[in-house]
Amino acid sequence: MSHRPEHTGPAEFYYNQTEARKYTQNGRIIEIQLSMTERAVELLRVPPDTSQFLLDIGCGSGLSGEYISEQGHHWVGVDISPAMLEVAREREVEGDLLLGDMGQGLPFRPGTFDGAISISAVQWLCNADTKLHNPVRRMSMLFSSLYACLRRGAKAVLQVYPENADQMDLITFQATKVGFTGGLVIDYPNSSKAKKLYLCLFTGGAPVHMPLPLGLDSSQQASFAEKKVCSGRAGRKRLYKSKDWILAKKERRRRQGSKFVREDTKYTGRRRKGKF
Repeated sequence: MSHRPEHTGPAEFYYNQTEARKYTQNGRIIEIQLSMTERAVELLRVPPDTSQFLLDIGCGSGLSGEYISEQGHHWVGVDISPAMLEVAREREVEGDLLLGDMGQGLPFRPGTFDGAISISAVQWLCNADTKLHNPVRRMSMLFSSLYACLRRGAKAVLQVYPENADQMDLITFQATKVGFTGGLVIDYPNSSKAKKLYLCLFTGGAPVHMPLPLGLDSSQQASFAEKKVCSGRAGRKRLYKSKDWILAKKERRRRQGSKFVREDTKYTGRRRKGKF
């Protein structure tokens, strides 16, 4: 039986008043949340002695926002759960709070924020909770609006809990599709409990040096800065209607949930002989 909260239903229903209270009463949850926030802000690499205007996507009860405020920054938090935002208001957090669904896009003007973080929220978009929810479309809405509301040269760090490699591919593909570059930093990848994934996104081109993961050296980083160029063989772009192009297109259709994609066979992409 799955214990992932995304499998129980929409986030706005899962994070009810009972769950929301845990983020002010459960010491373990608070400690984990704060440690991930601290790491996300560290990966943002904010210039020292500066005050930044940051966006917290899936801000919940405001735990992440409190840490942001302690570091001298200003912030705006967006969350889909009214119960979580009510807890944040009761705790009198310093940031501004907005009730909204990140899968419908972020309603901010272009270039508003100096950076953004998100803790354990983005993977919710990988699930279709209703017939109207399309994971690919919702993920695209999030990243296109996030890219727009960040100033050029800004960074975003999203801590995610993907269920499998396909979900991670969906997230990274949609991020690079709208123009983000960056990479995936995996802290403590050999530990089942301590392992954490941080998606580091950049609006100003690929960084010269990606942040180092905790517990390993730089060889363990997974960079996806070049994923915008779909290469079948070592840097060569796939030719239109070639075998590589057809296989890639079929794989995209499968990720989008299409039920009418033919199985791959030895005849896939084979050129047919001309008619007599």
